[in-house]
Amino acid sequence: MTIRVLIVEDHNLVREALRSLVAGMHGFEVADAVSDGKQAVRAAAALQPELVLMDLSMPGMSGLDATVEIRRRLPNVHVVLLTLSRNEEFVREAFQIGADAYLLKGASLEEFELALNCVVRGKKYISSELSTAMATGTNFGHHQPSMSTWKDLTGRERSILKLIAEGNTNRSAAEYLCISTKTVEKHRASLMRKLGLRSAAELVVVAMEMGLVERHGLGGPPQRPMPAPRMAPEALRLDEVGLFC
Repeated sequence: MTIRVLIVEDHNLVREALRSLVAGMHGFEVADAVSDGKQAVRAAAALQPELVLMDLSMPGMSGLDATVEIRRRLPNVHVVLLTLSRNEEFVREAFQIGADAYLLKGASLEEFELALNCVVRGKKYISSELSTAMATGTNFGHHQPSMSTWKDLTGRERSILKLIAEGNTNRSAAEYLCISTKTVEKHRASLMRKLGLRSAAELVVVAMEMGLVERHGLGGPPQRPMPAPRMAPEALRLDEVGLFC
């Protein structure tokens, strides 16, 4: 049986790269590739793919919100979340809402293929870097908001957080979202209050710690591709989400 995959990614180059990767994998084919959460929900309902490859952070409807809606309509579909975020609470939330895999975008091709094959066999998957860190209690960042705080943000506030952190002005963010600049300013002030931030610089730092934007120009070495993981379910302390590869 060929597994039909719906790709959801808001960056054009990444989306096309994922399309090529999936198309080159034995037993998989691309059903469609879309650029945001709302399109993903509509495409999933129309195409009913076996697997959804979902970017976690997108303007508008986030990958988490889209996953909830897709799983509500298609309870048997598999969802693999792709992300930059190493926040442990995000990992737990992803599995709690029904995701089957949480894969970092720095993964190697071998790990990417392993994750998809694990998921279609009914297993759960988590990037090896994250499983090791969660087992050892490593803290990935100093500014990460708690998941409860993240949940307090509205979908619009999450979108504006990502857009502003990417370098957009209030005006350009407003044009992208088709809302007024004053509305952006209102949401920006609200999200900064909820996250306890006082400046645009702090907003950018938090967005990077959450994996919403990449760490361009920070002088750190590029991420090395992660090897295929060897892990035990008990080491992850995530027994509640089932069996892992």
